[in-house]
Formats: sequence, structure tokens, C-alpha cells
Amino acid sequence: MAIGSFVVSGCASSGTLADLEGLPGKISGQVGRRGVVIAAPHGDSDARTGEIAAELGRRTGFGVVVATGFNFEADTRERPGRRYQVNRPFEGTPGRPPSEEVASTGAREVYRAYEQRVRDVAQGPLVFYAEIHGNNHRDAANQIEIATVGVDRDEALRLRTLLELIRDAHLRAHRAAPRLEILVEPANPVRYAATGAKRDGILRLPQRALHIELPRAARTDWREAYIAILADFLVQAVPPSAGK
Repeated sequence: MAIGSFVVSGCASSGTLADLEGLPGKISGQVGRRGVVIAAPHGDSDARTGEIAAELGRRTGFGVVVATGFNFEADTRERPGRRYQVNRPFEGTPGRPPSEEVASTGAREVYRAYEQRVRDVAQGPLVFYAEIHGNNHRDAANQIEIATVGVDRDEALRLRTLLELIRDAHLRAHRAAPRLEILVEPANPVRYAATGAKRDGILRLPQRALHIELPRAARTDWREAYIAILADFLVQAVPPSAGK
């Protein structure tokens, strides 16, 4: 599916960037702290992730990019529909391995627009990038997985401990909420390692990146609790040099 060249129209207002036209979906941008971006490339097909990214941006002051409307096949009862992967120049089906993804002209145009929006929101070098995803895989239903860029094993252990401490502090006020396990690469093996985006997509750009996979519980019934947890965590996970 070919897509014509995208163009910017309108003017930025109060930090909100103008829409990119000529795309099959929407890529919104909100300018925030320089060099720091929170994004949701599957803001509607990974249910609630667009809302979560926007709220995290509001709470942290970080820039936000949310992409919606990039499915080009409807979901069925048997399987989800195909979509542009947005954060890399491929199209594919959620939950399927990267080896099944296909490059296309449309996918390249969508990715080019997404990368440009991230760069615009970063307002310079992309120092820290957090990407919010969702999955419904039963093997990951009780855990938050974080694939990383620019993080060694010692730093991964530090980030995992930090998130665990913040989680436990918040959940004292939410006794019924699930205590989701935290896995941080490379200290832990993760199911969703973001190999495609690391090799060919947006994760080639940042100095440090956290690719955060949220199970359904963190995006639905206990969304508010886990938004608060993630907001506190992300503020402390940013390198000291970001925004300076």
C-alpha cells in the first residue's frame, strides 16, 4: 500500500505540534523536556497505550508522541489484523515474530514520519526514549517487561530495583492491585526484546531507551495505579545529562 509524501500543516500551539498530513493514521506530538520523549507507536491497537503515554507526559513534563490508526486489516476473533509497525519500516501482525514482518513502501513512509515526529519533539539529540506497548500474551500476563538500549547489566539491575521499590510503595495504597513482576534486559531475559526496532527502527536513535511492555491488568483495571508507578520511575530513570 503506497502512501504519498507527508507534509506538516497548521501551527504549533502550546507545545502541540501540527498534524502530519498524507498518512493513513495520525501521529501526534507534544513538546516537553528537551531530549526526552515518551511514545506509543501503537496507541490504539495496543489498547490504552496512547492514553497512558499522554498521561505520563503530563505527569513528567516529557515530550510525547502517539501514533493511532495504522491498522489496515480489522481484527477478527481468530487473530489481530495486520498493521504498519510504525516504529520500524515494516508491516506485520501483533504477536507474530519479527521474521514474519514485511517491508513495504507504505511502511517506510509511516516510519519516516514517525521518526521525524520523535526528532521534532526531542528538539535535538534524543537522550532518553521510553516506548509504551501492550500485550495480551498469557505468559506475560503477570509481568512488566523492559527491553533496553544503552543499559548494561548493572544498570538494568538498578532500574529493576528502582521500579520494584516504587511499585511496592504505590501498591500499599492499592492492596487489591496485582504486584506485577519486573523484568529488565539484559539482567533478565524478556519475551519482547524489540529486536526489529533496535536493528532497523527508532531504537537506533536514543542514547538510552526503555521499551516497556504492559500486560492487560496495567492498562485496564489498574491503569491509574501503574501510571503513577511508571511516572515516578521514568523521572528517576532519565540520565542526568538529559534536558541540559
